[in-house]
Amino acid sequence: MIKIRLARHGSKKKPFYKIMVADQRYSRNGRFIEKIGFFDPFVKNKNKKFYIKIKKVEKWIKKGAQLSKRTKFILKNFKKINNLI
Repeated sequence: MIKIRLARHGSKKKPFYKIMVADQRYSRNGRFIEKIGFFDPFVKNKNKKFYIKIKKVEKWIKKGAQLSKRTKFILKNFKKINNLI
């Protein structure tokens, strides 16, 4: 199954996450299909906290990809901040 999930990058105690489309059989930071955004939890400005390519997310969801719980929450907040709901 294809999943849209976070891959952790950054240094110790200062994570930075990339939002990836990947097969669930591969490890968290392993092989992926496509990068579709990022999430930085330490940025104070809400507009720069995350960036997601909405059209790519919708394309993958139409193809049957599943969102992880955290990615679903981030996507919801991204749409709310950018008035896309």
